[in-house]
Amino acid sequence: MTATKKATTKKTAEKVSVEPAAAEETKKKRVRHTYLYAVGRRKRAIARTRLFKNGTGKITINDKDYTVFFPYFHHQQVVAQPLETASKRKEFDFTIKVQGGGVNGQAEAIRHGIARALLLIDKDLKPTLKAEGYLKRDPRQKERKKPGLKRARRAPQFSKR
Repeated sequence: MTATKKATTKKTAEKVSVEPAAAEETKKKRVRHTYLYAVGRRKRAIARTRLFKNGTGKITINDKDYTVFFPYFHHQQVVAQPLETASKRKEFDFTIKVQGGGVNGQAEAIRHGIARALLLIDKDLKPTLKAEGYLKRDPRQKERKKPGLKRARRAPQFSKR
């Protein structure tokens, strides 16, 4: 009976010694960065945007560079439009998580999120960003399919005979 008690005390002693080391490891892994957060939306796409001050102009989308994530130049331009309009292309870093929707909707959702994040930095940018339409959430959605139709409004082809 005493042998089992000794074994359990050894196990608890081991657990206690392991816990502080694990706590120190998690403290090292958690590096807290200060950032500003904004959400951009378009159709079914949602972009969660983090703006880091004192950056180099790096834009990361879903852990990839934005030029890799959007191979077409048009989508790259759409993402960078608010930064070009505000003349702050090389001042901030962005990390963006985007999900849902198609490629075009995701690019416009990211543009909306970046514009909102820039507004948190500098309120004086509001007239210029608003005039370009970057702060407006585009409310257009896909219309639902109705019964008896092939799509939302497309009726089956009519046949006389």
